[in-house]
Order: sequence, then C-alpha cells, then structure tokens
Amino acid sequence: MMPLFAQVSSSGLSVEPHWYMALAAILFAIGAAGLLLRRNALVMFMSIELMLNAVNLTFVAADTGIGSIEGQISVLFVMVVAAAEVTVGLAIIVAVFRKRATASVDELSGLKG
Repeated sequence: MMPLFAQVSSSGLSVEPHWYMALAAILFAIGAAGLLLRRNALVMFMSIELMLNAVNLTFVAADTGIGSIEGQISVLFVMVVAAAEVTVGLAIIVAVFRKRATASVDELSGLKG
C-alpha cells in the first residue's frame, strides 16, 4: 500500500510540495510563538532564524511545485540577509550580556535613549 505522504514516480517515492508547505507553516508558527512568548534575547533571536528558515522552505517548495528557479534565488538572498543578521545580532547580544549580565529583554528596556 502506498503511503499518504508520498507519490510514486519512475525514480521511486517523492514527497509532494504541499507537505513541505505544511511543515514550513508549523515551523513558522513555532518561531512566532517563541518570539511572542519568550523574553530571552537569544531565544527570540533563534525564533527569528527559525521563521526565516520556514520561509526558505516555503520558497523551495513553491519553486518545486511551479518548476522554476526564482524561489531558489530568493532563498539565496534570504540566506545572505540571515547571515548578516546573525553577525550583527549576536555581536549586539553578546555586548549587552557582558555589560548587563542578563539576556532578558525586560531588563534591557533601560537602554532606550
């Protein structure tokens, strides 16, 4: 019996793009919940990265379903932006943690101008 998540092709089993879209939606929801519910700057930062990876998965799944290459080009740009975000964001978080000895966003509200 053929599994529900796979499609039989001449080269074997392949997963259909809508399952990747569902996985991306779940990952994005987990990232959004982590961003909204947690108050630790590192956890919030990782949640944003999880959301960016969910968007990348959506681009690739849509690209596979359509059969074009624009989704993969978009993923390349998102990965460049994510790499820049990691570089700058982690540097700021580490600098603030060294100064304040906490990564709680609530205690960092005193940094307002």
